[in-house]
Amino acid sequence: MTMPQILSFAVIVAMMAALVWGRYRYDLVAAAALLLALAIGIVPFDEAFSGFSDDIVVIVGSALLVSAGIARSGIMEVAIRRFAPNLSGVRSQLALLVIVVTILSAFVKNIGALAIMIPIAFQFARRSSVSPSIFLMPMAFGSLLGGLMTQVGTSPNVVVSRVREELTGAAFTMFDFTPVGAA
Repeated sequence: MTMPQILSFAVIVAMMAALVWGRYRYDLVAAAALLLALAIGIVPFDEAFSGFSDDIVVIVGSALLVSAGIARSGIMEVAIRRFAPNLSGVRSQLALLVIVVTILSAFVKNIGALAIMIPIAFQFARRSSVSPSIFLMPMAFGSLLGGLMTQVGTSPNVVVSRVREELTGAAFTMFDFTPVGAA
């Protein structure tokens, strides 16, 4: 093994140990690993930050910002209180949550759609005196399904579209994934 390979593995092992330890935020651990790799010469300076301008990174970052904005605004909670104020049955609450999460996750990141709707799920659980897990697991599956339906719904779809564009010159359109995702 060459010295750059040994150093690369050392940085990866140190980063994984820090992530497993859980004392520091994940983004700080990743940034520190990149800076360490840059400082010891594993990663050339001109390539160290080139990935941040990639279309995929911009799309994923934008989706996370939009979903965080929606979650913090509380607009979904207000909308559900206004349009479905009398949902008292657990089944009707569950159906509403899963449908909304599925639709949202087609256009924002799955985790973002869940982050928007989880506070509402906890309100429903508290109001109905049931465990939140009754709502959360079906919502997770709904977010996975919704994410598969559009190009921006999940990161792998963005990557596949990008690879197709590089190989054929034509990327997938927004809803080209819908027939496969809905099947």
